[in-house]
Amino acid sequence: MIDFRPVAYVIGRILIVLAILMVAPAILDWRADDPNARAFLRAALITGFAGVSLALSTANSQTVALGVRQAWLLTSAIWFILPLFAGLPYMLGKPGLSPLHAWFEAVSGLTTTGATVIIGLDDLPMGMNLWRGMTTWIGGLGIAFIAMIFLPLMRVGGMQFFRTEGFDTFGKALPRATDIARQLMLIYAAITLLCIASYLAIGMPALGAVVHGMTTVATGGFSPYDSSFNNFQGAGEYIAVFFMLAGSLPFIRYVQMANGQPFALWHDPQVRAYLRWLAYAVMIVAVWRILTSGMEIEPAFRESLFNLTSIMSSTGFFSGSFPTWDGLMLVVALIIGIVGACAGSTASGLSVFRVQIAFAVLRAQVRRIAWPNSVDAVKYDGRTVEDDLIQALIMFISSYILILGLFSVVLTLVGVDLESALFAIWSTLGNVGYGFGPLVERTGTFVDFPDAAIAVMGLAMILGRLGLLAILVLLLPAFWRA
Repeated sequence: MIDFRPVAYVIGRILIVLAILMVAPAILDWRADDPNARAFLRAALITGFAGVSLALSTANSQTVALGVRQAWLLTSAIWFILPLFAGLPYMLGKPGLSPLHAWFEAVSGLTTTGATVIIGLDDLPMGMNLWRGMTTWIGGLGIAFIAMIFLPLMRVGGMQFFRTEGFDTFGKALPRATDIARQLMLIYAAITLLCIASYLAIGMPALGAVVHGMTTVATGGFSPYDSSFNNFQGAGEYIAVFFMLAGSLPFIRYVQMANGQPFALWHDPQVRAYLRWLAYAVMIVAVWRILTSGMEIEPAFRESLFNLTSIMSSTGFFSGSFPTWDGLMLVVALIIGIVGACAGSTASGLSVFRVQIAFAVLRAQVRRIAWPNSVDAVKYDGRTVEDDLIQALIMFISSYILILGLFSVVLTLVGVDLESALFAIWSTLGNVGYGFGPLVERTGTFVDFPDAAIAVMGLAMILGRLGLLAILVLLLPAFWRA
C-alpha cells in the first residue's frame, strides 16, 4: 500500500509557496489602484489555508523518504492539483473565467504550453498578466527539476539514459540531487534576468519585459499582448530567439558548465542535432516564402527563424503572418512541433534525443535485414543503448503518436472540425501553445472550443509535459497493489 503522507506533505508545502507568490500580483494591482488585487488576496488565503492544512496534517511524514512509486504519484499530482489553485485568480477576478477555463489557463501556464482562452490581454489588470508569466516561469523551473531528478529515476521514455549520464559524470563535485537543484535554480534565474534586461534595453515596457522574460526562458509563450511579438519585430525577435533556444537546451549541461566543463553543451549530440534540424527548417521555409510571396530576404529569414524556433522550442509566441501559414510551411511547422527540442529542458515534444535514437534503431534494423549475421549495436554519443531503454523509447513514441491521433478523433466527436482538432492536440500535447484552423482564426485563442474539448486539451497538456508514461502508469491496477 502506498503511503500518501509524504506526497501530501510536499504538495501542501508547494501550495503554501504558491499562496505567497500570489501576493506579488496583488501588490502590483493594489499600487495601480485596481480592485483586482482583492481577487489575488482571496485566492492566496484559500490556497494558503489548503496548503497549511495539508502540511500540518501530514507533518509526521517528514522523515519518510519518497519511494519510486511515490515519485510517480507526486509528479502527476503536482500538475493536476496546482492548477486548481493557480486558476483561482482567473475565476475570482478579471477576466472572470469559468472553473474549467480557469483550470485550462492555469494548466497552460504551469505546463509552459502558452495556449489561452482569454481575449483582450492588453486590457487585463497588470497583476493578472504578471501572474500568467509567473505561473509559466514556475512551471518551467519545476519541469526542469523533474526532468533532471524524477523522470530519469522512473525510467520514463528512455530518460534513464540521462540519470546515468547526468548524475554519474558529476562525480564527487555534486554528490546530491539537492546540490544540482540549487545550481539549476540560480542558472535559471540568471538567464531570466538577462532576458528581461535585454528586452528592457530595446525599449519594451517594464511589464512586457518581465512577463516576456519569464515566459521566453520557460518556453511558455504567454504574452501580455494579444499581438504577441508583432509590436517588437526586429531586435525583439532576435533576442527572443536567443533565449528561447537557451530555455530549450538541456539544463544539466549548464550545471556542468558551471562546474568546470565549458564545452559540455556543445559536446551534447542532441544540442548539435537540434540546432542543425532547426536551421534546415528555417532555410526551407524562408526560401519558400521568398520564392512564392516575393518577401525580402531579411524579413523572410527573421519571421521564419522566430516562428519556427517558437514552435520547435514549444514556446508559442508568434509574429508577422504566422497565423496564415499553410501548405509546405505548415507541414514543416507540424513536423518540428512534434519533434520538439532537447530532453532535460523546459521544452516538450518527442525530444531530439528520442528521435535520434529512433533513427539509430531504424538504421540498425535495416542493416540486420541486409546482413542477417552482422552484430550491430545501437549507439548514442559513443555509448551502447541498452535494450530496456530502446523498449521504453519505442513505447513512448508509439504512445505519443497514438494519443495524438486518439485525442484528435475525440475532439471531432465533440464538434470540432478536423483541422482545428488535429492542430489543437498537436499544440497541447507538444506544449506548443498556438493552434490553426477555423476555431482558432477568429480570436487566435481556444475560447471557441466546446468545454469537452477544453478538458481533453488540458489533459493533453499534462500528458505531454510529464512524458505520457508518468501519467498512464497510474491507470494500472498493479501500481496501486504493489
